[in-house]
Amino acid sequence: MRIAVLGAGAWGTALAIAFAPRHQVKLWAREAELSAALNRDRVNRQFLPDCPLPDSLAVSDDFEAVVADAELVLVATPIVGLRPSLERLARARGDVPVLWACKGFEAGSGLLPHQVAAEACPGFARVGALSGPSFAREVALGLPSAVTLAASDAAFAADFAARLHSPLLRIYAHDDLTGVEVGGAVKNVMAIATGVCDGLGLGMNSRAALITRGLAEITRLAVALGAREQSMLGLAGIGDLILTCTGALSRNRQVGLKLAEGKPLQTILDELGHVAEGVPTAREVRALSRKLGVEMPITEAVCALLYDGEAAGDVVGRLLERSPKLEFPD
Repeated sequence: MRIAVLGAGAWGTALAIAFAPRHQVKLWAREAELSAALNRDRVNRQFLPDCPLPDSLAVSDDFEAVVADAELVLVATPIVGLRPSLERLARARGDVPVLWACKGFEAGSGLLPHQVAAEACPGFARVGALSGPSFAREVALGLPSAVTLAASDAAFAADFAARLHSPLLRIYAHDDLTGVEVGGAVKNVMAIATGVCDGLGLGMNSRAALITRGLAEITRLAVALGAREQSMLGLAGIGDLILTCTGALSRNRQVGLKLAEGKPLQTILDELGHVAEGVPTAREVRALSRKLGVEMPITEAVCALLYDGEAAGDVVGRLLERSPKLEFPD
């Protein structure tokens, strides 16, 4: 299959590397300088310096040439780049199948990726999300991973999951697009909270409780948005949550660890050098949860740290002082 991957960051490069052995893959880099460097060095020195590009992987900064004959377009930009990428794609191609691998709610609009796609390329019928527990570096190194391909069209999801599936990157089809996207977005917020918990030295018991209550929080929002509760027990729900909250490669967890040290947010982001999607997503999730009347105390606490200038110790103390409740209220 001919695949165009849009975005030569860590995740786009990793997916291009993973699919290249079995497919004809072209990787689009937005900057001409990056495209030239990838072609010259055959490695993405900024994001994946120890993961060589396969010889068969083509790299270009010519958007129209990359997507011209693609049988599948995979958008692997941060969510801020999803809308412009899809709008450009809509001008260049007709109804080509499209998947996106970004996670979050669009800043400002509060829209999930599939809602952004509905506005940016309304004529595209075959669209979906690729999500799940998958650090880019491990995928690029060929370590075994499993993700979910979700689409409202179950037949489309099953077809392309089967085409992309491989022993080292197992892909499961799913038809709850909203549930998969909410799980992939809000787990980043919970990873920031878990990083704070670990950074303050609150212990593994506390971490386990936080992850579990975080899952309950994600589930409440997902169900309020029309998703199925069961979806939160899959790869894009609890699977991605566990990985992002506990893995050393998690950028969002790193944000939480540095917040616990008392570092200013902008300093943290500058030091990180990568996009931490949980930072803008937290604000959108807080606004949406308040609008829907969904209780999300961990999200509120993360936003208090990120945007309200509160100290980590004060925020954690307020969470611990919450009154006990039924774990599974009717």
